[in-house]
Amino acid sequence: MDMSFPPDTDAFRTEVRSFFANDYPKDLIAKAASGDPLDKADYQKSEQALSEKGWLCVNWPEDAGGPGWDVTKKFIYDEELELAGAISPVPMGVIYVGPVIVAFGNDEQKMRWLPGIQQSTTFWAQGYSEPGSGSDLASLQCQAKRDGDDYIVNGTKIWTSLAQHADWIFALVRTSHEDVKQQGITFLCAPMNSPGIEVHPIITIDGRHSLNRVTFDNVRVPVQNRIGEEGQGWHYANFLLGNERTSYAHVAGKRMQMAAIEQFMESIGEQDHQAQFNELSVRLDTLDVTVLRVLATVANGESPGNESSILKIMATELAQDITELGMVVRQYASIASFSAEMPDRAGAKAMVDYLGTRSQSIYGGSNEIQKNIIAKRVLGL
Repeated sequence: MDMSFPPDTDAFRTEVRSFFANDYPKDLIAKAASGDPLDKADYQKSEQALSEKGWLCVNWPEDAGGPGWDVTKKFIYDEELELAGAISPVPMGVIYVGPVIVAFGNDEQKMRWLPGIQQSTTFWAQGYSEPGSGSDLASLQCQAKRDGDDYIVNGTKIWTSLAQHADWIFALVRTSHEDVKQQGITFLCAPMNSPGIEVHPIITIDGRHSLNRVTFDNVRVPVQNRIGEEGQGWHYANFLLGNERTSYAHVAGKRMQMAAIEQFMESIGEQDHQAQFNELSVRLDTLDVTVLRVLATVANGESPGNESSILKIMATELAQDITELGMVVRQYASIASFSAEMPDRAGAKAMVDYLGTRSQSIYGGSNEIQKNIIAKRVLGL
């Protein structure tokens, strides 16, 4: 397999690297490196800097406001963004619902919603998982009953990332009960300030607030806020989840983490975990090759399809193991080691990264479910 990039991409890489070195807000890079929590203003400042350059919605087609890059340029851009330590765009609007609106929304919906995503003036939340319907998403029970020109929505969504910042939420809701549970699911969008929507914070193990429970109590959602056809939401959801599961790799970011661990191990003469470090390095190279294989598939006009589940498992398990090694070599063995007064900011960041990656094998479809998908749909077992 030829892993080299075409010569004509060198100038593009130089342009992207120069932008992040000279034009991207340096205070955001410093805050991201510190491990301090990011707020809505940070995300918007970052995304608006990318938007002004025309580099925010890089996965969108050119006629919808994307830059018109091929998969190689997108890969280089993602790599340089991570190497620079910049803040990755919040995916809910840019990577998740934006492409769904582009592909399946009507002209009015595109005019109403896409500019706010492109300019980072509108934040979105994703209403998929429910209590008891996480990995088995098709079993969701959040009800939407038609009442004239509206749907009346009742139910609960959970693990809703950054819903406290969101202006809109896109949600899968059940509009009918069919023999096949994937049928009867509809894709609705609702303003977060709609009467009857409430956001309930979930504080995670690291003491931070990024997740939420969102309740719907007789919430009226206009039919015009429905994406596509009633009962076809599962189709649109699978389109979205394919994009979501291929967005987890973050190879460049993982290489930076590994380099920091290696530097720390060398500084203290740590050798007990060298074999573990070497094994993770090999797995990271394997992930890199797998990403390139998926990119080659996309470059040929094909969808990564169910193979995206392979990437999801590899990337999230590796993220957990890298951050665990980072914790072990720094000997921060308990939650008590993390405090705002700790002078070792690198150690504090290691704790934040370790705790944050615990959820990666669960969200976006748990890794156990991904293995079932691979067995049934990829291997044909």
